[in-house]
Amino acid sequence: MAEIYPGVVEKYREFIQAPMDMEAVTLLEGNTPLIPVPSIANALGGGFELWIKFEGLNPTGSFKDRGMTVAVSEAAHRGAKTVICASTGNTAASAAAYASRAGMNAIVIIPAGKVAAGKLAGAIAYGAQVIQIDGSFDDALNIVLQISEKHPIALVNSLNPYRIQGQKTAAFEICDVLGSAPDWLALPVGNAGNITAYWMGFKEYDQSKKTGLPRILGVQAEGAAPLVTGHPVSQPETIATAIRIGNPARGEEALLAASESKGTIIAVSDKEIISAQRLLASDGIWVEPASAAGIAGLKNQIVGGLIDVSGKRIVVVCTGHGLKDPDIITQDFKKPEVFPADFTRLEDFILNG
Repeated sequence: MAEIYPGVVEKYREFIQAPMDMEAVTLLEGNTPLIPVPSIANALGGGFELWIKFEGLNPTGSFKDRGMTVAVSEAAHRGAKTVICASTGNTAASAAAYASRAGMNAIVIIPAGKVAAGKLAGAIAYGAQVIQIDGSFDDALNIVLQISEKHPIALVNSLNPYRIQGQKTAAFEICDVLGSAPDWLALPVGNAGNITAYWMGFKEYDQSKKTGLPRILGVQAEGAAPLVTGHPVSQPETIATAIRIGNPARGEEALLAASESKGTIIAVSDKEIISAQRLLASDGIWVEPASAAGIAGLKNQIVGGLIDVSGKRIVVVCTGHGLKDPDIITQDFKKPEVFPADFTRLEDFILNG
């Protein structure tokens, strides 16, 4: 019988700082593909290797599953019966799925009207209690922090250190596949837990296995770029809903990761993000808008002559599947013409238009 991939806790338990006797609550997350995309590299000028770490192929469709397996496992290990999170969508779906898997309750608080339908549907499907508030993600996070401090309810947002322990395993996987760290890693930045986790993972693997360290390019949306402007954004706005966050919980750690890696954090426009989403789709990879921010940022830096990628090996992280937030695609979709089920008519149309 073929060996079954055990999920990130068992695969990388020696590197995960969690109780050693903790039983893993897993959906066999992780082990996502690192996809070579030479045609996209050529479209960006060529002369370098480009890979997509497609985290949208995790069980609930986003990278959040890596951290959630550890956070929920630890919460269950210490006897918690309920988990809670604030979310712009992906965290809600992931928390609900893993809580359900563990036989726990999940409460998710979301900003009203600011969460993509595909993500909200996931949280509902997995059985979470979904509460919408008339406020921002940052307002929701403040509320769940207060609730978790006052009641025996486990917070599973990225402020939970076990979330970072799980998310850092993506860096391990990249090194395992490539044999070393890439020269550059580009990824979206919202609440800043992921950039923090990747840098932690690369540093730990380098210390243990001498895999080297990448430079990190973090990318925010212009309408939600507090780490670029240098101050919180009270009303963040962007089509990239997953990174529509005005006051990142791990903002200082993200800035430190960029600085230590000799990288940077930049902002790109919604127009650049949508263009990058289409570029990825042209090579068979459909991601939600926020997940295209990494490619958008890389293109921005290459076209602007701000980084030299000649001969480099670059990995771009795509954090969520396109099905999580399909509205941008469907709203511009022209309803197809309906034809009779007639071979001759269809043959003529297909061949002659």
